[in-house]
Amino acid sequence: MNEFLTVLNAVLPVFTVAGAGFGLRRLEWLTEEADQSMLKLLINLLVPCLIFDSVLGNKMLTDIGTVFLAPMVGFGTVAVGVAICWLLRGTAGLTDKNREGTFAFVTGVYNYGYVPLPLVYLLFKDSPDMVGLLLVHNVGVEIAMWTLGLMLLSGVSIKTGWRKLINAPISMILISLVLNLLGAENWMPKFIIQTAHMLGQCAIPIGILLVGATIADQLPEFHAEKGWRVMAASSFLRLGLLPVLFLLLAKYLPCSLELKRIIVIQGAMPAAVFPIIMARHYGGHAPTALRIVIGTTVLGLLTIPLWIKLGLRFIEQ
Repeated sequence: MNEFLTVLNAVLPVFTVAGAGFGLRRLEWLTEEADQSMLKLLINLLVPCLIFDSVLGNKMLTDIGTVFLAPMVGFGTVAVGVAICWLLRGTAGLTDKNREGTFAFVTGVYNYGYVPLPLVYLLFKDSPDMVGLLLVHNVGVEIAMWTLGLMLLSGVSIKTGWRKLINAPISMILISLVLNLLGAENWMPKFIIQTAHMLGQCAIPIGILLVGATIADQLPEFHAEKGWRVMAASSFLRLGLLPVLFLLLAKYLPCSLELKRIIVIQGAMPAAVFPIIMARHYGGHAPTALRIVIGTTVLGLLTIPLWIKLGLRFIEQ
């Protein structure tokens, strides 16, 4: 029971901050006009600083095998998840390929950033290097999103999707990995490292506030009575079937305990929020994406602590 409460106490602040973002949008204190500026600030400065702060000096990421395996796990778990959701798309009762593609993509992509990042911070305080490992793992998730995801939503080629990968966070991961291998934490001016740390600490709360605001924007399109079957099917897959596969992977994949823990955390996650935005801009069905995210997120408040508790026990037996 104490373990469950520990995980629950780590999950609740994330949802509370998202709720604050939701409330700020409704009060019009956080306006839609401010979103683009905040998003640019987040993606181009704060997240790169968080990456730099988490990767530099990270001993786990001096192992070349781990550096390559972690993104492969990220890509593979999304690819397999999307494939399973595509094969079982009939459970959602959808009738056209546009909605079916949105269902498979959004259900198959777990919330890999704003929820697991603070969870890893809170649950593994004795192993701070895990944050950097999580961020490197997420490179594989990003690759899957901008290739497989765009193909499902809009039918664009992989060549077009790859262009989306040229962004500040992924560039900073590559730069930070090289600097880490060169031992830059020993010779780089300390004020640079401290500045990156201060700015990086802002990334997670601001990102979660924007997630809550985005949900508030999309809520008028929710119409739960029209999408109960979509929510039920996506919740079964995202929070029921897929976590079992993640736990089996974490148990039997020959890798470090830290990467196994990250696989457990990611397997417990609800659907990611950003695919709602992708669905709106790349020809998907945004209301379907919204129903999946809201349905799995609300139910995830109950299932996340259970899966994490069960998973951590399972891999450490």
